[in-house]
Amino acid sequence: MANDGKTRAPSKSRRLWKRLSESLRVQLLLWIVLPLIGVICVNLVISFQSAEATADLISDQLLLASARVIAEAVTVDTNNGTVAVDIPPAALEMFDIGHGDQVFYRVLTAWGTLVSGFDNLPEPKKEQVGEDAVFRGAPVRVLTLNHPVIGLARDAEVSVSVAVTLNGERAMRQRLWLSDFTKQVLLVLVAGFVAIVGLQRGLTPVLRLRDAVREQGRERLDPFSPETVQTELRPLVHALNDYMERVQSQMAAQRRFVSNAAHQLRTPLTLVATQASFAAREQDNERRNEALQALRSSTKQLARLASQLLTLSRAEPGSRRPRRDRVDMTAATRQVLDTYAETALRRQIDLGFEASEPAFVEGDGPMLSEMIVNLIDNALRYTPVGGTVTVAVSKGDEWVHLRVEDNGPGIPDDERAKVFERFYRVMDVQPEGSGLGLAIVKEVVDGADGTVNLGTSPSGGLTVDIKLPTVKQDRSEPVLS
Repeated sequence: MANDGKTRAPSKSRRLWKRLSESLRVQLLLWIVLPLIGVICVNLVISFQSAEATADLISDQLLLASARVIAEAVTVDTNNGTVAVDIPPAALEMFDIGHGDQVFYRVLTAWGTLVSGFDNLPEPKKEQVGEDAVFRGAPVRVLTLNHPVIGLARDAEVSVSVAVTLNGERAMRQRLWLSDFTKQVLLVLVAGFVAIVGLQRGLTPVLRLRDAVREQGRERLDPFSPETVQTELRPLVHALNDYMERVQSQMAAQRRFVSNAAHQLRTPLTLVATQASFAAREQDNERRNEALQALRSSTKQLARLASQLLTLSRAEPGSRRPRRDRVDMTAATRQVLDTYAETALRRQIDLGFEASEPAFVEGDGPMLSEMIVNLIDNALRYTPVGGTVTVAVSKGDEWVHLRVEDNGPGIPDDERAKVFERFYRVMDVQPEGSGLGLAIVKEVVDGADGTVNLGTSPSGGLTVDIKLPTVKQDRSEPVLS
């Protein structure tokens, strides 16, 4: 049990870290606060250096003032030329600021005679410039002043050196730096608070949008108003509305498919069930075989109907991700014709093909092949035995033309606009069909930005003329056929 507890704890920590790392508030807050902390850290280093320089400057000024007071107290005995000094208490008391600092001094004549103080006191390199040193095992700040004394030969100078331990200077540095540190920390806290409040107020429209998306009971994918969010987030709302529109389109396509499938499959399924029951009850072998043959024919038609329904569902806009294949319509048409050659021979139909060169279009390769299948299947289905079906592919500067002609019954002018509707069939036409072939053709052509027109062939049958935008072949890209 103890081991289980140890394994669960890191998991909770990881989940918490993942939630925080994925939070927009946390990310924006970090982007604001972390650079600010970095800048403040640099500023604190600069502040520390500034506090140190300020403390050194103040200490040097005190040392210089003390040295001047001592130098001005130096006297010369005019009778024997003896140099003496009476150290003023003020020269030493000015360092008494409550930190227990010790003060050391030394007074030397120009010829090196010690007048007063400590002979081994460190000597700075420059006059009137303080310098850190060590005296009697303690760090000190020392400064030297050369001061002229009236009464000595040629007004010679005396050298006065004053040193003080660093307790007071360190305390001064600390106070100066802590003052800046306190201000910087306060600035970070205020900036963090302002950032949190600003993020909360700034994200309010986003949270409202989230609540609207997650609202329970939404039965319709209504678009959202971009005016409810900031300008920078409006492209997101537009993208969300576009996405919901595509989802609605896909849902509508699915509903139409289900409705069409249920409507069209009901009758064939009932017929298949009836034929199967009749064949099972029939005792005469010849009549049973006829029933089984009819059952096979109905099953074949039912499979064809299901295939066309599925093709129509895939051809509808929004039903699947659009494809942009480079398709050679000449090769694709020839491939479909090869599959229907046996059917044409069996029905003694002259199936011809006219094409001289590759003709490339851009679109959904499998759906364009299905379009050709439905065109040729319709032509062969409605052309009488011994008739003629001609398929031609030609290429222009802007369009690829696909033309299918037959000498069947054709379609009257007043019904040509209706045959592109689903399940519509021309009256008084003998061959049985689903009424989906030309509907599939229309959907595929529209998806490829083309046009389809119906006309009358020279033999009185039907001509289907399709135009698709042509594209130049790019040898670096695969070509579908």
